[in-house]
Amino acid sequence: TMMAQRLLSRAVTGIRNCRPASVTSSNTSAVASFSTKPQEESEQDREIVQVLKLNNLRDNPGARKQKRRVGRGTGSGRGKTCGRGHKGQKSRSGGGVRPGFEGGQTPLHKLFPKRGFKNKNHGTPMVPLNVGTLQDYIDMKRLIPPGPDDPPLTLKDLVDAGITKNSAIKHGVKLLSDGSDRLKTPIRIEISRASTKAIEAIERVGGEITTVHYNQLALRALLKPHKFDILPRFALPPPKLMDYYTDWNNHRGYLSPQAQMRKLLKTRPDLQEKIDAKMMMMDDNNDSDSSSPETTTPSEK
Repeated sequence: TMMAQRLLSRAVTGIRNCRPASVTSSNTSAVASFSTKPQEESEQDREIVQVLKLNNLRDNPGARKQKRRVGRGTGSGRGKTCGRGHKGQKSRSGGGVRPGFEGGQTPLHKLFPKRGFKNKNHGTPMVPLNVGTLQDYIDMKRLIPPGPDDPPLTLKDLVDAGITKNSAIKHGVKLLSDGSDRLKTPIRIEISRASTKAIEAIERVGGEITTVHYNQLALRALLKPHKFDILPRFALPPPKLMDYYTDWNNHRGYLSPQAQMRKLLKTRPDLQEKIDAKMMMMDDNNDSDSSSPETTTPSEK
């Protein structure tokens, strides 16, 4: 049986080897024509798609530059002294000069004079407050606008309403004009400083605003009156701020004549009639002077 199997396998092999080439090619083409498998694309037309994985993460080419290795022999170009030269301060480990040092001569930043003033110890940063925020707190009933006979709002009222904190007010509060289109409630307020547009927004709706100077003691007495047995008198502003608080047109300063007169008339309304009569008398005198004929002196003739 073993011999018969061997002979049979040799016969089959011989038949395969003797099969004509035409038959082989025709069978192959027939198989290719009837096959539903698509033909494979060439490697040039095929697009390689890679899925981003942790083991695929790489920097862009050229993103990381290799550090130059020095001290690896004279053939490397950075051997022996490693490009530092022979001896000297700059060749030592940890040696070198500070930035801006010019060998002992007067450096460039000392040749030019100083300009300006940037001493933070003398700065007076103000807490910003917008008029829109005042209207929001009035709408929430957390800030009650004063009546005609009530005193104006102060920094103490703003702190009690929760608009700001005692610890945040170091030098005062400045009123700004953001949200002025939402302001519709007339209010009377005394504040450290105010912008021109904020003053216009307050007075446009019928309110009043006055800028008042507070030093450190005055702020403490205003915000924490329970810590004083006798409240101290408020100090006048320093000379450099006197122009600010005596100006009525731009800043509504509390030391200006207009502010003092307005305050006096509120305490003594009977003076309003006398002032009006005096103003009418002055107007009449001016009209009479303008209508009278010009007189000429004998010397002019």
